[in-house]
Amino acid sequence: MDVKALVPLAHGNEEMEAVIIIDMLRRAGITVKVAGENDIVSCSRGVKILSDLLIEDIESDDEFDAIIIPGGAVGTQRLIQNEHLRKILLAHNSSGKLIGAICAAPTLLSEFKIINSDSVITSHPSVKSQLENYNYVEDIVVEHNNIITSRGAGTALDFALAIINRLVNRNISLKISSDIVYNIT
Repeated sequence: MDVKALVPLAHGNEEMEAVIIIDMLRRAGITVKVAGENDIVSCSRGVKILSDLLIEDIESDDEFDAIIIPGGAVGTQRLIQNEHLRKILLAHNSSGKLIGAICAAPTLLSEFKIINSDSVITSHPSVKSQLENYNYVEDIVVEHNNIITSRGAGTALDFALAIINRLVNRNISLKISSDIVYNIT
């Protein structure tokens, strides 16, 4: 089965998180499509990423098994303002498909009402106060139902491996962590 993931990007997203997610999922054999707000997205520290398609060109969530959202304060706010992405994510969530959000991106899940007060989540410490109406924890990676959240750039490898574990299997995540000389917990 061909597993497909969508990674939406906006100007100001955190590049380490975006690149680690994209790279690690592709290492696992997952087909990753980068959907940008523009053809070229300039990340928070000036790294430019080419989009495979524009967010507005996503026809539906049907073709994706997962939607994984990198953080970065400015990029997250820009994604929150994208009405088309909101519709895609709401449809994706209603199907019970995997959604991942790291760093500031869990605030998008709150804004789009994808999570509820019982949802167990984490985020970057800088946005914790915006998420205190949820079951907030400070674990590196938190999995709750179809949602995986994580803390920030420093936890992006663990986050990506958790996604791989869910979408493919644990053996592949262990192999990839060994291949990149990373000790998975």
